[in-house]
Amino acid sequence: MRPSLPGTGLRYGILSIFALVVLLPFVSIVLAALHPSGSQVAGLSIPDAWSWENFALAWEQGGYDDLMRSSFTITFGVVPIVVVCATLAGYSLAILKVWGRHVISVAFVLGLTLPVELVVIALYFNLRNVGLTNNHIGVILAEIALFLPFSVYWMQSHFSSVPEELVEAGRIDGARDMTVLLRVLLPISWPAITTLAVLVFMWSWNQFLLVIVLMQDPSLRTAPGGLGFFVGQYSTNIPLLSAAAIITIAPIVAVYLIFQRNFVSGISQGAIKG
Repeated sequence: MRPSLPGTGLRYGILSIFALVVLLPFVSIVLAALHPSGSQVAGLSIPDAWSWENFALAWEQGGYDDLMRSSFTITFGVVPIVVVCATLAGYSLAILKVWGRHVISVAFVLGLTLPVELVVIALYFNLRNVGLTNNHIGVILAEIALFLPFSVYWMQSHFSSVPEELVEAGRIDGARDMTVLLRVLLPISWPAITTLAVLVFMWSWNQFLLVIVLMQDPSLRTAPGGLGFFVGQYSTNIPLLSAAAIITIAPIVAVYLIFQRNFVSGISQGAIKG
């Protein structure tokens, strides 16, 4: 049965309203960043003169050379390890059905309820005792532990939805467990893996409290952490502050746009299978 014209128009109208609600804050930040530095900004006002130099000034004043280097170091250390470990763990729990899988699954689900604010102080003292504060490795290990519960749950849910006949066909052909994973399951799992990688990248890049606590050296902090101090220094300079915010979120936007198709496909599959 074809949808009625009024119903289709209503759906598109609601989606358009949601899109405006999401996009308007970004538009306002971009317009504010293009005002002359130090000028007053009111709402969605269009600047009389486009001040593109605000981005260069914000980059220099905020020390984004070090901040971006630190952010990419931590993120590129966290994402591959989390994705690989979650894929192997999800495969073991859902397909191999390892001993004690129900208890392990419950433990990972409980890990989802543990807020970082609850453990960050104890984590700081523990890492300080082994020399891992003011150190990228300490932050990478902490973020891996923080993101693994959801990641394992995500991949376990994905592998649980794979037809058993597909796995059995591979085993009948003589494929071992690792071969089944690499040759049979991974080719059909890229949307789920890509979605997980984008989510972990976003969470790692946006991590603020953990980095602020574990990184006392300002040159080792990440872009969001540096932006927090930038706000304190230039809280009255809205154009410069807006330019710094755009610089900070630009990598996330770029990653989403690059992997948009796989990301949407992975989210849609998860919603349908869930």
